[in-house]
Amino acid sequence: MKESFFVNKNGFYGEFGGAYIPEILYKCVDELKQSYLNIIESENFKQEYHALLKDYVGRPSPLYYAKRMSQRYGCQLYLKREDLNHTGAHKINNAIGQILLAKKMGKTRIIAETGAGQHGVATATVCALMNMECEIFMGKTDVQRQHVNVERMRMLGAKVHPVTTGNMTLSDACSEAIRDWCSHPDNTFYIVGSTMGPHPYPDLVARMQSVISEEIKWQLEEKEGRNYPDYLIACIGGGSNAAGTIYHYVDDERVKIVLAEAGGQGINSGYTAATIHKGSVGILHGSKMLVMQTPDGQIEEAFTISAGLDYPGVGPMHCNMAVKGRSKVLAINDDEAIKAGFELTRTEGIIPAIESAHAIAALKKLTFNPSDIVVLTVSGRGDKDLDTYLKHKENLSSNE
Repeated sequence: MKESFFVNKNGFYGEFGGAYIPEILYKCVDELKQSYLNIIESENFKQEYHALLKDYVGRPSPLYYAKRMSQRYGCQLYLKREDLNHTGAHKINNAIGQILLAKKMGKTRIIAETGAGQHGVATATVCALMNMECEIFMGKTDVQRQHVNVERMRMLGAKVHPVTTGNMTLSDACSEAIRDWCSHPDNTFYIVGSTMGPHPYPDLVARMQSVISEEIKWQLEEKEGRNYPDYLIACIGGGSNAAGTIYHYVDDERVKIVLAEAGGQGINSGYTAATIHKGSVGILHGSKMLVMQTPDGQIEEAFTISAGLDYPGVGPMHCNMAVKGRSKVLAINDDEAIKAGFELTRTEGIIPAIESAHAIAALKKLTFNPSDIVVLTVSGRGDKDLDTYLKHKENLSSNE
């Protein structure tokens, strides 16, 4: 029987995954593990979830044929426009699903971590919608470089906690959120923003984001007369938009999967977030995954221009696929991502989030046939990153 790349009954993807948690959280995580499938697979949940995706989020998101970029790269390039969702990114798909789950489990308080702020904004948005208490943990570094999203969260009624430990970015925000959860295990639901954390979170988040590939299937059928592409491309940090993009194609060997992680200043520079290239097996935030760490197991800081990819680990589903060769992972440096962001803006009139720009930059590293159908997910819009784009604009030559 052919091996599947989905989670097994014990919460593992190959050697990766599991639930490595402090005893105080065991009851919370076990309650979620025992409850989530029964709830999210119920007709009541599905009806409420899909109604909100349609009427509140604005789904389906368009599958846009990028004519000029297709000519440039010699393929048939489609962009999956998650940047057009309410709140401006794919994160809302998961936040809607998890808050419905939290309510059905009787939880009254929501916490979340955020890096670029998009998951924080999505969580604050659904908490306002559902009239629930919301607290967001965000590294102080990210609070400063994503100040517009911070103010959006506060306007939505969330309390934002700047985290000052470590290098004050996404990994530190995750750690602080887990500490808070340990202190409030009974009434608090932790809306995890990516395919990381203890089982069942990687599977739960992937399922919530799988609406992306579900739509790609029928949209391609409508546009191309077949329901699968030759290539799927997405950026990857923790891995939620990538998981959503590939979910319905994970076991379809006709489809090549290419993921772009953050190379920072270069994978050998000491200033990188390229975990799949530089990581080794370890435990981080409750899951066994590839982790950037010292020889004695201390977590190393991740460095990248992208707040949303600034994580020293990567979800277990993606670790398993990468080590087994199912996905090809490219490291995209900061300068390559900035150039790609400007390229898409000037070629198609779409300003992508810097996270998404990493996926755009992957196109330069691939060789296509003219008939190849390529679907690339634009995971978020670039409004939040304008200051960063403009700061680095002078590094671009006049013809880029």
